[in-house]
Amino acid sequence: MPRTIEQGFSDFHDKIKTSATETAAAKSHRASIEACLKSNFGLNRFARIGSFGNGTNINSYSDVDYLACLPTSVLTKTSTASLVKVKNALDTRFPNTGVKVSAPAVVCPFGTYRSEDTEVVVADYTKEENGFKIYEIADGNGGWMEVSPDAHNHYVAEVDKKHGGKVKPLIRFIKAWKYYRDVPINSFYLEMRVAKYANGESSIVYDIDVKQILTMLSGNELAAMQDPMGVSGYIYPCKTDAFKQDALSKLKTAATRAEKARVAEANNDTKTAFDSWRLLYNDKFPAYYL
Repeated sequence: MPRTIEQGFSDFHDKIKTSATETAAAKSHRASIEACLKSNFGLNRFARIGSFGNGTNINSYSDVDYLACLPTSVLTKTSTASLVKVKNALDTRFPNTGVKVSAPAVVCPFGTYRSEDTEVVVADYTKEENGFKIYEIADGNGGWMEVSPDAHNHYVAEVDKKHGGKVKPLIRFIKAWKYYRDVPINSFYLEMRVAKYANGESSIVYDIDVKQILTMLSGNELAAMQDPMGVSGYIYPCKTDAFKQDALSKLKTAATRAEKARVAEANNDTKTAFDSWRLLYNDKFPAYYL
């Protein structure tokens, strides 16, 4: 039978959040990776970070990220060399996996889907600021850059708490569009952008705010944003200018479709609104009829 847009987004969130299978797989891989790193290098901290650890991942699309804080004595001045050392150790432990370097991480692709990939972010602890640990990780150019996953997770969690748990699902809805439409925007950028947007809102209504965020991102042409926690400097949306142009084109289309969905809903044409949301999400959004 027909349903409301609110029910559609609720069902959609159930579909895109972490599955029990993914959670079990992540746990099994974690133990073996942690043991390998500990025996080869020593390990000061091994913690799940990124969207999977923060509750903003997308089922079957988001990989699992771990921060591997190694003793400074085993790291090299050039971050690339440190990544290669870790890659070689993990490759020896998992010889049929195809372990590779993809700065700032070493990637272990354990299966067919992206969600089966485990990324090990090699890190060096440097200091603590405002109660949060600061690390250096590979910057992609052989050097090191400062990050604080704890600080960023805290920021998202506080904004989510402010809105009664509605912000992490909102982040998921934006990331789902990214993955379902193959949009080359950095997931961390989207997470921080949505959290910062939500922090300035008095309430969250998913269909309204998804449309507003897409329009905002398109309107500001994916401008770099300052880290709201003041750790990482500027956060950039895309790896290359070509990716950015592709993303902007897809953003414009998405914003138009979200606007059509909102207009249809305002005109009490819920079926057309559902159809527009399905088009935006490449037919992954629930249908009007159950």
